[in-house]
Amino acid sequence: MKTFKSIFEQYDWDSIQSKIYQTTSKDVEYSLSKTKRNLDDFLVLISPAAQPYLEQMAQKCHEITKKRFGKTIQMYAPLYLSNECQNICTYCGFSLDNKIKRKTLSDSEIKLEVEALKKTGLDHVLLVTGEANYTVNINYFLNAIDLIREQFSIISVEVQPLSTEDYQRLHEAGVYSVLVYQETYHQEVYKKYHTKGKKSNFDFRLETPDRIGTAGIHKIGLGVLLGLEDWRTDSFFNALHLDYLQKKYWQTKYSVSFPRLRPAEGIIEPNFIMDDKDLTQLICAYRLWNEDLEISISTRESEKFRNHIIPIGITSMSAGSKTNPGGYVVDPQSLEQFEISDERSAEEIKQIIKKSGYEPVLKDWDRSFSLKVGKSKVIKSITLDN
Repeated sequence: MKTFKSIFEQYDWDSIQSKIYQTTSKDVEYSLSKTKRNLDDFLVLISPAAQPYLEQMAQKCHEITKKRFGKTIQMYAPLYLSNECQNICTYCGFSLDNKIKRKTLSDSEIKLEVEALKKTGLDHVLLVTGEANYTVNINYFLNAIDLIREQFSIISVEVQPLSTEDYQRLHEAGVYSVLVYQETYHQEVYKKYHTKGKKSNFDFRLETPDRIGTAGIHKIGLGVLLGLEDWRTDSFFNALHLDYLQKKYWQTKYSVSFPRLRPAEGIIEPNFIMDDKDLTQLICAYRLWNEDLEISISTRESEKFRNHIIPIGITSMSAGSKTNPGGYVVDPQSLEQFEISDERSAEEIKQIIKKSGYEPVLKDWDRSFSLKVGKSKVIKSITLDN
């Protein structure tokens, strides 16, 4: 099966980086004048030359997002199931070489965490684990999903890369979306950050979204870890990946997230600093390039930034997040994967969204619209698009 790797190998990191930094103001003005933009325009809009046009970009983003998604913001919360991991990644608090207390939630502990989450009113949960194939594997995931399936309208997962067959099993179990981050598309730098474990296999991770698409998962989420490499060049390759996926798996929805390196146990300092203005530019570039793309912002970001970014181009926000297994009620002191910045409750985030003139949305489909055919469920999604 032809995968993204064949496309990726046609591009050279240094050449793309050079092209980004050679962009002129004339190039930016031409891209902004267009009503339909391509990857070349995305490259232009993430360039340093585009920064003076940020206000104009933001205004265009606001109108496009309002037209495509309405004035709604989806809300979700992560549920960390385990911090066990067999990889050594120099930037992660869960890295195998960090001497920390490891914890994987039991069935009863998962139920307690779910009970706490349900009290917030949120109906979309993102299941997150470290990458420990012997402990948190497909059987563990399926069991956890079975335990919580009736409690949430939307279940997403962010776990280690799996086989196509395992993604098909997740799909059949009711998983709505799968998030997987390449971390960085710079292949040589990738090796320096991922020194041991299955995650050190760059190609296997690179081809993961192809396996997810083949399995028929409803939505795929991509992103890079901002701070490992030049954010502009990494983001171009992430957009290239999205462009390929949208053309090949055209029935699938896509989202992009923007994890910036945050403090955590044993991690390195970012090699490349990305400030709030840079992130705003990147969000605008994605929206101007791709009107259909769902754009998510997490509690890694500050209260101030999250408040101000609501009207610009995002479509979903996490709220009240805990990034440690059992963090809601079972074991609040267990190690976090990274420190969150916005510690406000889900209810506070709802009110902020409303004050911004937007509607907080807790789910985008309902179980009453599910049809059971044999042993599988066909879900009719109710979209909120205007």
